[in-house]
Amino acid sequence: MARSAPRTDTYAARYRKAVHRARVGLRKSAVDYFRGDGSDWIALAGLFLTIPAIMFATIATPVWCAPEALVLPIVAGGLVLRPASLLGLYAAAAAALIVESAALGPYTEGAARVTPGTVLVVAAGGLFGLLIAQFRARVGVPWRRGGTMLFDLRERIRAQSALPPLPRGWHREMALRPAGGQSFSGDFVVAARTNGGRTLEAVLTDVSGKGMDAGSRALLLSGAFGGLLGSLPPHGFLPAANGYLLRQDWDEGFATSIHLVLDLESGDYELLSAGHLPALQLHAGSGRWEEKSGDGPLLGVYDGAEFHPVKGTLRPGDVLMLFTDGLVEAADRDIAEGIDRLTGEADRYVTAGFRGAAWHLIEACAKDVNDDRALLLISRDA
Repeated sequence: MARSAPRTDTYAARYRKAVHRARVGLRKSAVDYFRGDGSDWIALAGLFLTIPAIMFATIATPVWCAPEALVLPIVAGGLVLRPASLLGLYAAAAAALIVESAALGPYTEGAARVTPGTVLVVAAGGLFGLLIAQFRARVGVPWRRGGTMLFDLRERIRAQSALPPLPRGWHREMALRPAGGQSFSGDFVVAARTNGGRTLEAVLTDVSGKGMDAGSRALLLSGAFGGLLGSLPPHGFLPAANGYLLRQDWDEGFATSIHLVLDLESGDYELLSAGHLPALQLHAGSGRWEEKSGDGPLLGVYDGAEFHPVKGTLRPGDVLMLFTDGLVEAADRDIAEGIDRLTGEADRYVTAGFRGAAWHLIEACAKDVNDDRALLLISRDA
């Protein structure tokens, strides 16, 4: 006689499955709410409960809990609720004010009563909260997701600016300091190993504007430039970038850029410049710094621009620095003086080596400058 299969669908098993489904659903709802994809009924219910709590506290101890305390859930509602839900919260707050006024008596008979000033304060808070809620609804970014999106954008810019590893005998580092201590910058770098890993291509770009004003355009351009880099011959990159910028038709649509094409086996390189400051090369044999600059106009100014390269070679012990104008230009000095100061500070690292020098050079030369500052440093071991 065949034995029947053991029954696994017991009450305990069904209970564990139900608890598991409830936990998964609750976790998903919490994640959706944080990301701004879920309903705002949880926040609405919580704020609705605070209104009667504040009302009863005001009636019981009006000296410690003033009637104006109703503005707190109203302002909080403007930050977390949708405009339609916010109107219901305002109706509850108005009803609470009426109950408080009836319970405490006329404001002419003593202090800690509902006065016309109380009504004006609560109404002003409601108007402020409604404006915030309407702005969020128009932008389409919930408050819970706004900070996450900005963090994600910042991390994407940093990831796109990461330099690829180089073979033994080479060192590279990048330092970036946005204006005003912000997280977003109009300066960025895109780099890639091409030609089977033999060639390093790096592009340092300075978008017009600074800080948050230029950050969104820098993010868009860094993605586009990263796609172009390595997909085109080196001499075709800047013309393609110039055409892309012209098609955007921005009011502040120009940028400066310098494109390095470095052969990692021989040390030979080409620099193509689009209105950018010259690069600086340290010749280890003589200990002198030499300015290296290609010839070309700003990106995004006119179509059909031509960019002519300058060639050079990095021999053992040589250093090449690419930087933006925020590092060498200031209101109290011209660019030539800033470059002299940069090379003077860089001379301190000739003996000890340039590892970790990029960040310290920005600190020494342009610590308090209210502009974006970027420095790309490539050195060849002696």
